[in-house]
Amino acid sequence: MLDNRDYTLIIDKSGSMATPDQKGSKTRWATAQESTFALASKCEQFDPDGITLYVFSGRFKRYENVTASKVTQIFTENDPSGTTDLAGVLKHALDNYFQRKSSGQTKLNGETILVITDGEPDDRKAVMKVIIEASRKMDRDEELAISFIQVGTDAQATRFLKVLDDELQSAGAKFDICDTITMEDMEDMSLSEVLLNAIND
Repeated sequence: MLDNRDYTLIIDKSGSMATPDQKGSKTRWATAQESTFALASKCEQFDPDGITLYVFSGRFKRYENVTASKVTQIFTENDPSGTTDLAGVLKHALDNYFQRKSSGQTKLNGETILVITDGEPDDRKAVMKVIIEASRKMDRDEELAISFIQVGTDAQATRFLKVLDDELQSAGAKFDICDTITMEDMEDMSLSEVLLNAIND
């Protein structure tokens, strides 16, 4: 299930990612870097040509064929600042998937998109619309999975991500393609479980 699949990581670099969650603890950005490195190393086992990685705030940057060794460099080049235009970057990643699918360039088992974010997006409705529209272009449930990994403890973000996980089908999505976990949940799971949960949710 995890093999023969493409992996895309989308990392939030909005201003709030610079905050530490407890006094004296690491910033959310540093925590995100550790999990990105771990996820990239894991995904490389299944997707040896490297993963696609986006960093986003008000705008986004896309990096192709990223291996775990390149993650540190990307984090060094980017600093947290700006807003959280999640809809824009998600739309780009999903459109890219469907373009590749129509030209026969996607992997047999589809694609998993992992989004590491700490807060609410600038526009909740736009994010929901992007995901619902993508689900309607899909042929089968497991071809596309989006997993939101929450860094930090923002309660509003938790509530919004829960809506994405549980309520999109009643809002018109063809399949339930979103799964949400927190960093705390991740500590009790292996990375393979995290990736499988994204697909099997």
